[in-house]
Amino acid sequence: MRREASCMVHADSGPLLIIPAWNEARNLGPVLVGVAKHAPEFEVVVVDDGSTDATSRVAREHEARVLRHPYNLGYGAALQTGYRYAASRGVELIVQMDGDGQHDPKEIAKLARPVQEGEFDLVLGSRFLDPGGYEFGVARRAGRDLFGAIAKRFGLELSDPTTGYQAMNADVLALYSDDFFPADYPDVDVLLVAHRHGIRIGERSVAMAPGLRPSTIHGGLKPLYYVYKMLLSIWSSATARTTRQP
Repeated sequence: MRREASCMVHADSGPLLIIPAWNEARNLGPVLVGVAKHAPEFEVVVVDDGSTDATSRVAREHEARVLRHPYNLGYGAALQTGYRYAASRGVELIVQMDGDGQHDPKEIAKLARPVQEGEFDLVLGSRFLDPGGYEFGVARRAGRDLFGAIAKRFGLELSDPTTGYQAMNADVLALYSDDFFPADYPDVDVLLVAHRHGIRIGERSVAMAPGLRPSTIHGGLKPLYYVYKMLLSIWSSATARTTRQP
């Protein structure tokens, strides 16, 4: 579902945290407790992407605002619903994190600070920028290395191009609210679009736990589709004309 941003802008809106969630009732509560403890200044928006469990109820119990899709539309669509809500409120600082417990709320300030200070427009939380204990399986490591090498070929050098833990300013928010943003798997292709539009992208090392449930894109034939889709999107992103001014 693509939701158009409201024309009414709330200029005094504070920072906003977006959590896309699909059937995360079991994991979401502790995440929201951590956010309330470590980032109480953030308004929390949970985008319930058509969950069939109590995700929305859990979010409301922890005083989060809930935006709900009537059915499952995809991770990217859930993020963009959050982006467009934030844009309608004139928000200047956004952090996005997953609702499964992988992203530590203690790291929110570390990601937000370079954006607040004007050092970067978009900051990615990297599992691999500094040596650590995070481990990928062979296939996922190969995918990360492949897409990282492709991004580097186009002038964007990142240690963790597939991370979903990110902070951004209003310039990125405006770009990501456009129709190019994919409904399923926003990844290196989206970062390349941002890079081509003059978005300043940086990284900060963050601690992450393994996801508490299997990834929805790493079973059956989905990895093949994902690689095909990413390569096609990267090629399109790299060759398309830049029409938006930084």
